Amino acid sequence: KEITYFSSTMSSKQAVAAAAIASTILGNPLQLGSSSSSLSVVAFSPPSHHHHHRNYASTFLKSSAVSESPLVSTDNSDDGDDSDKTNNINSKSWWKDFQLKDSTLAPSVIKDFPILATSFDADGKIISPTPSSDADGADGKQNKRLVYLDSAATSQKPNAVTSALTAYYEHANSNVHRGAHALSREATEQYESARDKVASFINANSRNEIVFTSGATEAINLVATALSNTCGQPPKNARDLYLTKGDEIIITESEHHSNIVPWQMVAERTGAVLKYVPACSATGGFDLDAFTELITPNTKFVSVQHVSNVLGSINPVDEIVEIVRSKAAPGAKIMLDACQSVPHMGVDVQKLNVDFIAASGHKMCGPTGIGWLYGKESVLNSLPPYKGGGEMIDEVYMDHSTYAPAPARFEAGTPAIAQAIGLGAAIDYLNKIGIERIHDYEVELADYLRRRLEDVKGVTVLGPPVGTERAALCAFVTEAVHPSDLGTFLDVEGVAIRAGHHCCQPLHRALGYSHSARASLYFYNTKEDVDDFIAVLEDTLKFFGSLGSDAIEEADSDDNFVPLF
Repeated sequence: KEITYFSSTMSSKQAVAAAAIASTILGNPLQLGSSSSSLSVVAFSPPSHHHHHRNYASTFLKSSAVSESPLVSTDNSDDGDDSDKTNNINSKSWWKDFQLKDSTLAPSVIKDFPILATSFDADGKIISPTPSSDADGADGKQNKRLVYLDSAATSQKPNAVTSALTAYYEHANSNVHRGAHALSREATEQYESARDKVASFINANSRNEIVFTSGATEAINLVATALSNTCGQPPKNARDLYLTKGDEIIITESEHHSNIVPWQMVAERTGAVLKYVPACSATGGFDLDAFTELITPNTKFVSVQHVSNVLGSINPVDEIVEIVRSKAAPGAKIMLDACQSVPHMGVDVQKLNVDFIAASGHKMCGPTGIGWLYGKESVLNSLPPYKGGGEMIDEVYMDHSTYAPAPARFEAGTPAIAQAIGLGAAIDYLNKIGIERIHDYEVELADYLRRRLEDVKGVTVLGPPVGTERAALCAFVTEAVHPSDLGTFLDVEGVAIRAGHHCCQPLHRALGYSHSARASLYFYNTKEDVDDFIAVLEDTLKFFGSLGSDAIEEADSDDNFVPLF
């Protein structure tokens, strides 16, 4: 076997030590300085980029410990006297007797998600789920089940959704709207029915307020581009909305990059002023006082997230809307990034009274490549088109064109028909369970995850403290292990989490970190998923803790840390 390990933060000697860790995982311990190992180690140490961020000691280790410390400890005892052990057990065993109020939800739906039956062999290779699959591999070693804790990145898809996609392609595949034949009529009916389902799901006033997009990123860019395509000059159509020099756009430091970069581009094109609400240095939460101070009569647009994809915090949308409506310019518009809220809680756009909402289908059990923009119908019809082509026109002449009303004016070309139908099937599936039931279950499971992480020594959880309602995700850091290392080591044990900056670099910088690890839940996750995750996390941290960090001296940056094994 050959292990290749890249790192920009370590010397070649340290990289060899890191590869030795990998060899331990693979069951063939490598003694540094020994020629007896059957493993070939290739270690690269690229030049440092001389950035200065928090350093992690995950692979800076004492080589003498490499062959002695298993990844998963078989002895859960800690060093220290017996009284410390007794106190530790008494204070941290609460979770063993904990039971979820709605403990039947996840078990009742898991069968609808075949991928959740995935398991891995001793080498970490995926074993496709089959009726005859058992817990033991051919070599007698126990297989590891998948613990999927990355639903904030994308949710898994139930049979109802994949079946809807297959049924469309097998029985109704055709282009929509203009066809006179039966297949086209059927495809159009299914496609437009999906629009009705989205409208009903968020309680929109009209189906015309739902624009299908490729995802939330395109939905935000649609609005940003439409407001800035005149580059700050008054549009020919005086009724069109636009931004110009001196207008103010307000976002927050906690936003996903897809709700930061488009507005930077708008400011460059139009001369508008982009302002942001600083993240709270303690929790990263929304600072209403700072937000209030930023709002002026020149504020024309506000775009904020509903739920943070890093912190799990739920922003006070009612208060935000009230402040904007009372202090900003008359007619100022508000956009809500609802990617992390729509799949997990009831979202009523009429009660929220925002002008736009962006959401992604793939985070709510739908297919990838589909999302939607909600906009008040009158506001959508005051925006110029985003793209030109078929479907979005009224009349086309050689010297000018006129445009269809919303939503057609924003859906140029052949749309993502199958994906929209799949999204409709996902909404049917969520409605069958009940979004309130999903929300209540996730609130309790998220609190359980937060409390379990609180008990793990050396872990710092980002976001609201224990006892505060949060979304079903927790991002966390530890001094012992770099998030990239942690994600890789957990993956070896079948636990899937996310590691990185989660498209929120400004937020991480504000909190004093460059990266974090994130475990995110959905209604198909169980208490046992959380318990298995915590067990593997604790064993991994114990393993790294036993290695020491004497070799950490000149690690300038962890930005380009890429483990490959």
